[in-house]
Amino acid sequence: MALCLLLVLGLWGWQAAHARTQLRLGVFVGSSWDVPSSEGYAVVDKAIESFEEEHPDVDVTYVSGIKPEDYSEWLAEQILAGTEPDVFLVLDDDFEAYASMGAIRNLSDLISLDKGFDEDGFYPALLEYGRKGGNLYALPVECAPTLMFVNKTLLIREGIEMPDENWTWQDFYDICARVTRDTDGDGKLDQFGMYGYDWDLAVTSNGGGLFNLERRACNFTAPNVEQSVQFVMQLKKLQQGHEVTGREVDQGRVAFRPFNFAEYKTYKPYPWRIKKFSNSEWDCVRLPAGPSGKNVSPVSTLLLAMSDRTAETGLAWQLMKKITMDPEVQRTVLEKSQGLPVRREVVLKAAKARWGWGASGSESVNLDAVSSIMDEAVSHPKFRDHESVIMMAENAIQKIYAEDRPLSNSLHKLQKEVNAYMQR
Repeated sequence: MALCLLLVLGLWGWQAAHARTQLRLGVFVGSSWDVPSSEGYAVVDKAIESFEEEHPDVDVTYVSGIKPEDYSEWLAEQILAGTEPDVFLVLDDDFEAYASMGAIRNLSDLISLDKGFDEDGFYPALLEYGRKGGNLYALPVECAPTLMFVNKTLLIREGIEMPDENWTWQDFYDICARVTRDTDGDGKLDQFGMYGYDWDLAVTSNGGGLFNLERRACNFTAPNVEQSVQFVMQLKKLQQGHEVTGREVDQGRVAFRPFNFAEYKTYKPYPWRIKKFSNSEWDCVRLPAGPSGKNVSPVSTLLLAMSDRTAETGLAWQLMKKITMDPEVQRTVLEKSQGLPVRREVVLKAAKARWGWGASGSESVNLDAVSSIMDEAVSHPKFRDHESVIMMAENAIQKIYAEDRPLSNSLHKLQKEVNAYMQR
C-alpha cells in the first residue's frame, strides 16, 4: 500500500509539473463592421499559432460559432456565471458598463511595468477608445475610419482640382454647386455633388461634442450641431428634391461619397464596380472642416480586454500584446479582415509596398493618406443604447430635411426626447 501511495503521489507530481496552462479567448465569428466576412478567425488563429510557439506549455482556446449579434449576450452570461474567458473582445455598447463594474482589468499597472509596451505605435484615437477615467482598460485590435472618397475623373472633367488636406465646408459646397447640373440638356439634374454625407459626419468635423456622458445628456442645441444640420440642408437643396442613389454613384455621376473603410474593403465598389460602369478613378481625402472644427474623421474600434478575475494575468497580458502589437498579426488584419490595423508601422509599411486587394491586386486605397487621417481621427462616445439614440436623432433630422421644419425648435424638441431616453 505504501509503494502504491508513493507511485500515485509521484505520478500526480509529474503531471502537475508537466501540466499545460489553459488560456481562454472570447471572440465572435465574422466582422464587427456589419459586413460579410469569410475568414472570421484568421487574425486570432494567426495570433494563437505565434503565441503558442513562444509559450509551448500554453494552450489558447476559444468557443467558435458565436455570431456578432449574439456575442454581447453570451459574454454577459459568462461574466455573471464567473466563467468568462481570460481575454475577450468588447463591443462598443458594453465597454462603459464592464469598466464601471470591474469586470475588465485596469491595465495601467501592467503598462507601467512593461518596458516592451509601445504606446506610441498605436494611433492615438484608438487607445483613447479603451480609456475610462484616464486609465486604459482595453487595447484596440482593428479599426474602421470613415473617409471621403472623391471622383477624380468627374472633377477633372469639370476643370476642378482635387481638394487639399485643409479643405473646408465652403470648398465642399462650392464644388458640389459647380458639378450639380443637367449634363444632357433634358431639363433634369443628372450629375450631383454628394451622396451619403449627413449631419453626424458634419458634427464630427465641426467640433463634435454631441453627448455629455457624465450628465447622460445630449447637446443637439449646441451652435456647432445646429450649424452642421443647416449645412447638410444647404447641400441637399442643391439637388432640387432629387434623392441621389447608390447606382448614380456607381455610374460615376456623383463627386463625393463618404465611405467606412470596412465597407470599401468588403464590397470593393470603389473603384472596382465604378470602373466597370463608368471608368471613373476615385481617391480618398479627409472630411471637410466646419467653421468650428478641423479636418477629422470618425473611427470605430474593436477592443480587447482582460478579465479582472483571470488567474493568468501575465500570460493574458502577453496574449493581448500579441494580438494588438505583433506586426505579423496586425498585417493579417489588413489581409484577412475588413478592418484596418491599429499599428501605424504596419499601415505605413503596407503603403510603401503599394499593398492592394482583389483579384488582380492592381488597385489599392492610398494607405499613406489613410494613415495621415488616422493620426487625427476621433472616436465616438461609448455608452449603452448609443445606436438607438442615434437612430432617434436620424429619424427626427430626416423629417426636418423633408418637411423643412424650423431648425432651432425642432432640435430643442429632439434634445428633450433624447435626454429623457438617455436618463430613463
